[in-house]
Amino acid sequence: MDGDYIIGGVFSIHHYREEMKHEYTTRPEPSRCTGSIDSRELRLSHAMVFAIEEINNSTELLPGVTLGHQIHDSCAAVPLAVQMAFQLLNGRDPVFHTSDNCSQSGAVVAIVGESGSTPSISMSRVIGSFNIPLVSHFATCACLSDKQQYPTFFRTIPSDQFQADALAKLVKHFGWTWIGAIHSDSDYGNNGMASFLKAAKKEGICVEYSESFYRTNPHSRIQRVAEVIRRSTATVIIAFATAGDLKILLKELSHKPSPPRQWIGSEAWVTNPDMRKFNFCAGAIGFGIQQSVIPNLREFLLDLSPTLAASSPVLTEFWEDSFDCKLGKHKRVCDGSEDIKTLQSPYTDTSQFRITNMVYKAVYAIARAIHNAMCQNTNSTLHCDKNTHIKAKEVLTQLKKVNFTQNGYDVSFDVNGDPVATYELVNWKKEESGNIELVAVGLYDASLPEGQEFHIHRNITWMDGSTKVPVSVCSNSCPPGTRKMLRKGKPTCCYDCIQCPEGEISNVTDSPDCVPCAEEFWPNAQRDTCLPKPVEYLSFHEVLGIILAAFSVGGACLAIGTAAVFFHHRNSPIVRANNSELSFLLLFSLTLCFLCSLTFIGAPSQWSCMLRHTAFGITFVLCISCVLGKTIVVLMAFRATLPGSNVMKWFGPPQQRITVVSFTSIQVLICTLWLVLSPPFPMRNLTIYKKRIILECALGSAIGFWAVLGYIGLLALFCLVLAVLARKLPDNFNEAKFITFSMLIFCAVWITFIPAYVSSPGKFTVAVEIFAILASSFGLILCIFAPKCFIIVLRPEKNSKKRLMNKHK
Repeated sequence: MDGDYIIGGVFSIHHYREEMKHEYTTRPEPSRCTGSIDSRELRLSHAMVFAIEEINNSTELLPGVTLGHQIHDSCAAVPLAVQMAFQLLNGRDPVFHTSDNCSQSGAVVAIVGESGSTPSISMSRVIGSFNIPLVSHFATCACLSDKQQYPTFFRTIPSDQFQADALAKLVKHFGWTWIGAIHSDSDYGNNGMASFLKAAKKEGICVEYSESFYRTNPHSRIQRVAEVIRRSTATVIIAFATAGDLKILLKELSHKPSPPRQWIGSEAWVTNPDMRKFNFCAGAIGFGIQQSVIPNLREFLLDLSPTLAASSPVLTEFWEDSFDCKLGKHKRVCDGSEDIKTLQSPYTDTSQFRITNMVYKAVYAIARAIHNAMCQNTNSTLHCDKNTHIKAKEVLTQLKKVNFTQNGYDVSFDVNGDPVATYELVNWKKEESGNIELVAVGLYDASLPEGQEFHIHRNITWMDGSTKVPVSVCSNSCPPGTRKMLRKGKPTCCYDCIQCPEGEISNVTDSPDCVPCAEEFWPNAQRDTCLPKPVEYLSFHEVLGIILAAFSVGGACLAIGTAAVFFHHRNSPIVRANNSELSFLLLFSLTLCFLCSLTFIGAPSQWSCMLRHTAFGITFVLCISCVLGKTIVVLMAFRATLPGSNVMKWFGPPQQRITVVSFTSIQVLICTLWLVLSPPFPMRNLTIYKKRIILECALGSAIGFWAVLGYIGLLALFCLVLAVLARKLPDNFNEAKFITFSMLIFCAVWITFIPAYVSSPGKFTVAVEIFAILASSFGLILCIFAPKCFIIVLRPEKNSKKRLMNKHK
């Protein structure tokens, strides 16, 4: 159609290019498109015609100026697309206009097309040098956003970069981490898949396989891709392919169906009505261009009669293929009953205008750019001078600035020639009739803030009609308490779940690492949370603590009872003969020894830690000092019986008291220095047990502790030596024998105590120390006082001076 300005159009109306055989004997015929007609592409070309006619009838846009069009078929072939580009550049008008007032008929100022990315790349490289804009409605390759290589390229459909990001977010949203990927072996498929794989990697998605193919590949190649899909373990398949390419693969898959697969589609095929005949893809989801409303376009498309169809070779072919009849003379003519409105074809499917609206907006964008270049408002009157010579470069400049709304849809381009990216999430829902209906279930708007772009507002029907989201993972999620261990030679999504090691937890799903608990915490049985370690110490509430406390109190009562017996019989010979003053002092010290073991039971505190060791050390030295005093008295008493001996005057009661006080004072001094310089203190021992804390008394100064024990041991050893020397003295009641037994028990207990004390863990260290105190105390009281109490209470006839002095009875 002629006009003041011509807009070119290039569409892939046919599916294939006819292969010409060159015999080099005649001039080769020009390349032609062949194969069946793509009804949707035919509709897109007619939408361009409709938009141009609508603009020509408008009084607001380019008033008084008419637009013409030249529409060509490239059948998605690069050679033909380049040929069409050159033809549009050269113009079709062979007349050379010499007058000043000539029309611009034949001069193409802009081109709408192509539907594919690869042909668009080739065309853009050709026409870019001439500053002619190319506005595509369906070329989505992200590479076309490069203004260095394609300075005159624009598009009304979003770049694949946005779609790739949206698809990756979609896959991540539904928890699919193990997917298959197929794509067209073209600029659209290769670049789109590369963008998707990059975005998927950022989202932690793994790809089991990535296969490419093209409609012209050998059948063996298509079969190989189909077999890969059948053998794969990934349930979800991302298909970044054109409808023409994918149709070949789906036909192959339909011969021998694979296990159910969840198809995720790009906008190139997922909204194509022709693709919905593959019922095994029901449940597919993908991103498509938003539905739109174009007033009066339906009537324009359906206003096609046999007469009008006969005026165009393409329309004639479409009509004849659609109704299986012939138009024209000398052929079986159509009988006139054919009605385009009853035809079930993508051409007549006007329920959803998606890509059609992209063509519509492209034409209006070019028209608006021409309008802004040649029209101006004068005295509130719009005036367009059609004789103004507008070059394509001016249209290019104005096209970069367009920003308007048409039928409620915004039209503008960014610095890369791209529009604002908005997609509709569509779902293939199978009806009861068996037909597949395309339903919009969500929206993706790249202009929204991060994390808010994606929104689903309707339930999705998945593969096999399920309402449950399919699972597609290489490995199931690792629950809390475990960590992921990657399988050697496998992608990061393939892993085994390993339980966290002792002392470590993971509290999130799919944790890559386990983290150790804090020092005073320990994992629970599931190893998904850290719990405070139980604090352990020898308590009055546990069986061991109760038993030891009972023996302690019982020992103290035994000492007090013994003291009471001795006091009651204080004037009896056996009590008087055994130095009653030292005996009472010894019983007092033994009572304190028994009671001091109670300070070892219960939660340690600052005062109890200082008291338990010092009280134990001082009372035991007091006790041993009394035993030592009694031993010395026995030795001195024997020597006092020798003729001329007056030794007892040197070790009478005053000297005995001084001896006990002196020996005890030394221990008091040692304990005082210990408490002043480095006293014992309560501490939480975290090293003995992993799972619990031992609350114990730290020694402060180990030297002080061993000095206290060493001094006790030194006195005990000295006392034992003296007792051994006095054990065979000629006396009917030789107390030195009993002292010897008691000191042997005492020394044996404390010699075994040292290794037991060092090796016992936790609260058992305290229990060993208490046992040593009680055992040695009971040894002393039983060996020294039990024989005397037996005689006093049960054999009173032996409690006489005569019996004590009788060496033979």
